[in-house]
Amino acid sequence: MSTVVETVTALAQPIVAHHQFELVDVEFVKEGKSWYLRLYIDKPGGINIEECAMVSDEISEKMDSLDPDPIPQAYFLEVSSPGAERPLKKPADFEKAVGDYIHVSLYQKIGTSKVYEGTLESLSEDSMELTVNLKGRIKTLTIPRDAIAQARLAIKF
Repeated sequence: MSTVVETVTALAQPIVAHHQFELVDVEFVKEGKSWYLRLYIDKPGGINIEECAMVSDEISEKMDSLDPDPIPQAYFLEVSSPGAERPLKKPADFEKAVGDYIHVSLYQKIGTSKVYEGTLESLSEDSMELTVNLKGRIKTLTIPRDAIAQARLAIKF
């Protein structure tokens, strides 16, 4: 369904940018018997429910005007904030997260684990430095960027 995500991203980007918001992510997923088109938007200081509703209305109107319809089946449109644990997907997301506490899932183990949480200390084109607490010992891991399956901001407890 990547064509749906690409089409909706291209359609939504100018609408979101017009309001000086950021389009964080678009996903089109089936959960149970229902399809969901989810758009995550944000801005410095966070996004509120009224802003999500406004963008939802504008995207819904634009989607309804398209012929042919890029999504022929019934679906639910959801526009929301990515939340406190927003995903890190684009290079700019990682750059903004330097100095922040993040959660990283890897394709294969580095050391003893495929999952780490720590402070993103630095970033290069090929790797990142993550300071982690491993059983009470502070270590800095170098993680190749192509080893990262998923990453997101995390809340430190």
